[in-house]
Amino acid sequence: MSLPEPLRRRLSSFSRTVFTDSHRAPPQYPGDRADNEIISSLPLQMALYFNVYYFPFWWLSAVVMLHQKYPELSDYYKFILVTIMILTSLIEVIRLYLGYMGNLLEKVPELAGFWLLSLLLQLPIILFLLFNEGLKIQPLERVVHIIFALFLTFQVIAAFVTLKRMVNKLATHFHLNEFDQLEKHPVPDYYSLGKEERAVPMAGRGSC
Repeated sequence: MSLPEPLRRRLSSFSRTVFTDSHRAPPQYPGDRADNEIISSLPLQMALYFNVYYFPFWWLSAVVMLHQKYPELSDYYKFILVTIMILTSLIEVIRLYLGYMGNLLEKVPELAGFWLLSLLLQLPIILFLLFNEGLKIQPLERVVHIIFALFLTFQVIAAFVTLKRMVNKLATHFHLNEFDQLEKHPVPDYYSLGKEERAVPMAGRGSC
């Protein structure tokens, strides 16, 4: 399973815009290659690994606490909490999948999608659950939400750093490919051409 191609192109364009280091100089020599360099982040992968096992515990704790305090909540907060639990479950499955694929396989669109889901959706939701006192937060809830928020904060930072490295590596490979093309098919210098070869474009101009 992979991202739809239009979404991949949009995420790739977003990654090049946000994560490219504009102050980084391009490679000066074609020999400056790093084809075997591993860009995947071990700390991010470890955080994702532990997150996979922690999320079921978080979900079970949140559901038990919701069941206990449900009669005390207003209808407004009942609807919000049920909606949040459904959305969080769906987002987390997609988010972890994109994180694994993007980091292990060094796929920029997938990792960018993981970063956006973590920063713009999952982290704000958990912070809402953690700091909104109208939800009648229980002690166990507060603890599991804090741990989840720490996971998300670390993953957002680690994914940002990893994305910058991946995008810069892709930019380096792009410049190196340009060097290779110039080596294989060098552009002839106008002054190095023979008289007959220079006469052709000059004749073309005269005919115009």
